[in-house]
Amino acid sequence: MSLVDIPHHRTDPSFETAGPLGVGSTCAALPAAQRGSADVRLPMLHAGSRRLSLRYELQGPASAPVVFVAGGISANRHLAANAADGDAGWLEGLVAPGRTLDPAQLRLLAFDFVGAEGELDAPIDTADQADAIAALLDALGIARLHAFVGYSYGALIGLQLAVRHAARLQRLVAVSGAHRAHPYAAAWRALQRQAVALGQLQCADAQGLALARQFAMLSYRTPEEFAERFDAAPQLVNGRVRVAAEDYLDVAGGRFAARTPVNAWLRLSESIDLHRVDPRQVHVPTTVIAVEGDRLVPLSEAVTLLEGLGGNGRLRVLRSSFGHDAFLKETDRIDNLLAAALRAPLPGESA
Repeated sequence: MSLVDIPHHRTDPSFETAGPLGVGSTCAALPAAQRGSADVRLPMLHAGSRRLSLRYELQGPASAPVVFVAGGISANRHLAANAADGDAGWLEGLVAPGRTLDPAQLRLLAFDFVGAEGELDAPIDTADQADAIAALLDALGIARLHAFVGYSYGALIGLQLAVRHAARLQRLVAVSGAHRAHPYAAAWRALQRQAVALGQLQCADAQGLALARQFAMLSYRTPEEFAERFDAAPQLVNGRVRVAAEDYLDVAGGRFAARTPVNAWLRLSESIDLHRVDPRQVHVPTTVIAVEGDRLVPLSEAVTLLEGLGGNGRLRVLRSSFGHDAFLKETDRIDNLLAAALRAPLPGESA
């Protein structure tokens, strides 16, 4: 598979690399960072050849090993506060001084997923995302990644990258993601998309997406967490029964709908269900991190993935009441697992 026509890469002039004490730096205590975009023409699996602009963020010393980080479908290129953007990122707790993903020790690269802006109304495969990453690495002059760390949807992309562009990465860490969409999880997402479709029929797109997000929250978390947080008697409100978790779900749905283009969510949700990888084709050293109690990526799927990986894989399991969302909540435990995965010797290296 070849990527074609990579015309140029550009940095945002307002976000040029600024060192901690560099001229023009307004955030002296924050790590150096660079934001920009790369224009590529990408042959997509289900949508033909498309010209795309890949928006990225790169933080950390220029000489440091490069680690690509990708998260769930609502994640973006902004991992943590840096000199380019002082706002908190979606992985703030794990991208920090002293952590395994320390931007003072590693060069951390992330991008906005293909389709994240909502303008691409076509099926998007995880293979397309992997090919886009390879094109971005070409545009940035990065021959090989020290590692790819993928959480949820990002883990699916990492597996595709390992199959399609094995020479571009030394190791893969796949957290809460497997080689295929489990049928139970696919059914959850199908119902969520139906909720969005119903909202669209009523010219209530945001309300449909908010309801889909509320359904999703039930699949991300566990009954144990809900029992601990929302074990209260229902209330009668204006003659209707309202249960304890509804306020939480309403807020989660409203916040998500306010910041997410409906079409972007639909196409990326579909992308999860399109995902298929033959684990036997993954020849990159891979650490699979699974959560016991994850209802979207059951532990049995992680075991099947591991069996297919053979000698290239190893499995780490943690138990958490946060279920699929453990990678965002169990910061210390996930960091310890990342440390072991990224610092383990590669085949042929001495321990």
